[in-house]
Amino acid sequence: MIRSQETLNLLLDSISRFVRERLVPNEEIVAETDQIPAGLLQEMKDLGLFGLCLPEEYGGLGLTMEEEVLAAFELGKTSPAFRSAIGSNNGIGSTGLVVDGTAAQKEKYLPRLASGELIGSFCLTEPEAGSDAASLKTRAVRDGDHYVLNGTKRFITNAPEAGLFTVMARTGRDASGADTKGADAISAFVVEAGTAGLSLGKIDRKMGQKGAHTCDVIFENCRVPVENLIGEKEGVGFKTAMKVLDKGRLHIAAVATGAAERMLADALRYAIDRKQFDKPIIDFQLVQAMLADSQAEIYASRCMIVDAAKKRDNGERVTSEASCAKMFATEMCGRVADRAVQIFGGAGYMSEYGIERFYRDVRLFRIYEGTTQIQQIVIARELRRSAGG
Repeated sequence: MIRSQETLNLLLDSISRFVRERLVPNEEIVAETDQIPAGLLQEMKDLGLFGLCLPEEYGGLGLTMEEEVLAAFELGKTSPAFRSAIGSNNGIGSTGLVVDGTAAQKEKYLPRLASGELIGSFCLTEPEAGSDAASLKTRAVRDGDHYVLNGTKRFITNAPEAGLFTVMARTGRDASGADTKGADAISAFVVEAGTAGLSLGKIDRKMGQKGAHTCDVIFENCRVPVENLIGEKEGVGFKTAMKVLDKGRLHIAAVATGAAERMLADALRYAIDRKQFDKPIIDFQLVQAMLADSQAEIYASRCMIVDAAKKRDNGERVTSEASCAKMFATEMCGRVADRAVQIFGGAGYMSEYGIERFYRDVRLFRIYEGTTQIQQIVIARELRRSAGG
């Protein structure tokens, strides 16, 4: 839902202008240095971007889901690294606390996440637990007034910069003390950077998205206070994670759609300026077809995402809709990227034009927050559920 159209318009205009005037001109610097300039990060904090979706009582802007996706459309129109810097604070790095945290946990951490003082990170994926998240092996064993965590998390976004980690770990034990399987044995914890026994692996070298860092997060007899168990209740961590992912999938769908809009705008401008056979290449029907297909798919994606966001704001279950939107938008974004490179021709393969960077950057959208194949499984499962099968 949109609470105040006038206020939202002012926010979206500010974000759009910031993207256009400050972020886009710095894209190449980020690509070359693999770092977002500190001055830009401070500007993002000053604009309140780190707290866009966090509750107003904790210093955030408290955007609804519909308002959030509209903001994400704008943030997606530049290098994904900029959105990634604020993404975990507004999404997977804080949502667990927002939806299931205790009042004390929220008061302690959410204001610092909203201001950007803390960077949040979400630790679910492991070396042998990615799509099959319920099979994770990181353990948390109660020892007095602490839990002792052991395990390794992999490909964790913003981990190198994070000050706070939301960690999924297995707490369920059978009578013999062995781990019990399944989602009901998983709990969620918040672990502060600097906690003894927490260490980081080397920063991953990725295909794209320079400036957005991931690495392993390693727990070796890491002692976490009992009060850092999210909600102070064992066995609900997987449910917390799924709530996080429903929201995150809509956000990523919107970012992917914004990126597609940016690539289409760049391709359109190039098609108008580039001449072959004594006329602009936009005059050729096969080029027009690629542009038209991209525009139609972007429009469909926006409609799908906004519809799902409105339903979530109304309190409806949107597991299927979120997966539909994430699957369609990210696959669409990949097709638009491919068409854009094709329209640029040989120039599209050259780094100086920027489109090849987007081509590499957006490939990740189809993998994180659940691969396309996982979205297909979720959608089919929800169809079967609705049919009573």
